[in-house]
Amino acid sequence: MLNLSTFDSLRDTLVGTRPGTISTVKTTRSTMMSWDQPLFWVSIILLLFGLVMVYSASIALSDSPRYPNLKPTYFLIRQAAFIVIGLGAGAIAFRIPLSIWQRWAAYLFLSAIVLLIAVLIPGIGKGVNGAHRWLSLYVINLQPSELMKIFVVLYAADYTVRKQALMHDLKKGFLPMAIVMAFVGALLQLEPDLGAFIVIVAIAFGILFLGGVNARIFSLLIVVLSISFTLLIWLNPWRRARIFAYLDPFEENNAAGKAYQLTHSLIAFGRGEWLGVGLGGSVEKLHYLPEAHTDFLLAVIGEELGFAGVFVVIALFFWLVRRAFEIGRQAIVLERFYAGLVAKGIGIWLGVQAFINMGVNLGLLPTKGLTLPLMSYGGSGILVNCVALAILLRVDYENRVLMRGGRV
Repeated sequence: MLNLSTFDSLRDTLVGTRPGTISTVKTTRSTMMSWDQPLFWVSIILLLFGLVMVYSASIALSDSPRYPNLKPTYFLIRQAAFIVIGLGAGAIAFRIPLSIWQRWAAYLFLSAIVLLIAVLIPGIGKGVNGAHRWLSLYVINLQPSELMKIFVVLYAADYTVRKQALMHDLKKGFLPMAIVMAFVGALLQLEPDLGAFIVIVAIAFGILFLGGVNARIFSLLIVVLSISFTLLIWLNPWRRARIFAYLDPFEENNAAGKAYQLTHSLIAFGRGEWLGVGLGGSVEKLHYLPEAHTDFLLAVIGEELGFAGVFVVIALFFWLVRRAFEIGRQAIVLERFYAGLVAKGIGIWLGVQAFINMGVNLGLLPTKGLTLPLMSYGGSGILVNCVALAILLRVDYENRVLMRGGRV
């Protein structure tokens, strides 16, 4: 039989207290961060790096007749304002639970469709160089196709979760989304904006693929899309001419015409070599390379910072996309399928758009008007990119809360 002193000794051995003291159980504080700080800081680095390069690429535009009475800091100040607004919108988006985003996904998607229709209405949509892609809000020009990118992520993820049991059914599972995407594509072609259409289609059907759509259906989709995009290019003389110019950019007529941007982009990379000519030292940005602060920002980075600068940009985007998929995978392990697909959808979006922009700048892909996410000049793009990354951070935050045993 155990007496009192024996019981005390046994208790002290198990609990770790000395005789005569109150027993306490020591707990170890979790070392897990409450939110993904590396993801946040990589995003900030890309935003600030882009801000510096936008200033460098646009500083000479004040001498151009296209921009009379323009101050050298015009694009710098506006881009800085866009970043501040984007970070503010991101802070608000981060506080919204994924369950609310899912509840409103269809309505947000419909609102983006309405805006895509609005840009085509004379007197409402704003045209630039023959393209009608913007709505004037006086302070900023809103580009609905940018909003569609984030809203299609939210909607496609919600659709896939709701139709999970029908993903192997062509008629009930896949066809409704295909019809909706065809309608969105038709609106984008009327602007026209083939680049945005490619990215949006990649997002929607990438999420369907990750959500378990039938492999045969997905293979058929790839064939149909390949034929469709080929026809869109071939039946349009202007696009067809750009493809032929891309195949031989330094031919005299091409270099002075459809391949003008591409040839000067390649010249910029050639001048940059390994370490670049130095920040601010680009020659191509001096009215030789059009849209140097938007679509061809990477070319200026390549000229001024060389292969080293381009490699850093590619590495940062690779890490960002990889992290998005890791967050999505963790959410699915926690049986948060909607959140997981949203995270992966954001990864697809940023990865595809960055790849196309980089490919165009490097001459690997035909010239297409797509900006470099988080870095190129543009209010709508920066705003939507910041909101998307805030939602990605929210997915990770909710994952961490659940792994700690909390509730979301």
